[in-house]
Amino acid sequence: MQEEFLPFARILAQEEEVSLSAKPPEFTPANKTQKCSSQSRSSLHLCHVTVKTMDKGEKNNASEEKTHILMENGRSSTEKHLPEQKKNEKEAKHIIKNIQWSPCDSFTVQRGWQQIEEYISTWEIHEGWLHWSEFLQEEELKYSKRYHYRACFSIPTRRKPIPRATASVYFIIEISKIKPATLPVEVFFTLESSRLIHRPGQCQFREKWLKDIIENKIILVERLTSQ
Repeated sequence: MQEEFLPFARILAQEEEVSLSAKPPEFTPANKTQKCSSQSRSSLHLCHVTVKTMDKGEKNNASEEKTHILMENGRSSTEKHLPEQKKNEKEAKHIIKNIQWSPCDSFTVQRGWQQIEEYISTWEIHEGWLHWSEFLQEEELKYSKRYHYRACFSIPTRRKPIPRATASVYFIIEISKIKPATLPVEVFFTLESSRLIHRPGQCQFREKWLKDIIENKIILVERLTSQ
């Protein structure tokens, strides 16, 4: 009985020795490729999961933000040129007006009076102001002749058609004796109770100058009558 099972026991022992002595499978390039392909598939899967496409609302927000940036850039560009534009408008608004004065060789007293009236018409004053002008005198100097004129201003009203005070502007037209006669005459003017000399084309006449003269006269008269 024991002899029958002996060959079978030997076969089992040999199989166990073979299984114990068997080595694990070596890592082959095929296995490596398979492993890398599996890792790449997993990484691609992760990338696909993390990438998020913009929905319709986000696209609208991005478009609005881009439009806002463009508007801000345009506004900043406009604000950059705005001071220069305002400066040009201000200069155009305050252009000093003048007339073309006659040359010395064609000057006459009547011509001088007419040109003074023409120059006064360029002043930016209220239409309620009334004035009259006259020739005063001729002054002989060593190197020139001076012709004196006066323009008297007042602003009558319905309640007071006779003005309480007036304001005078004195003009002088000078004819040179040594300069070429083809040059234009020299003109300057002063205001009543003032020594400041103004020249046409170099200063802008102000209505406030006339108002100040009249107000000062009225205040002075009131003080004298109240004493």
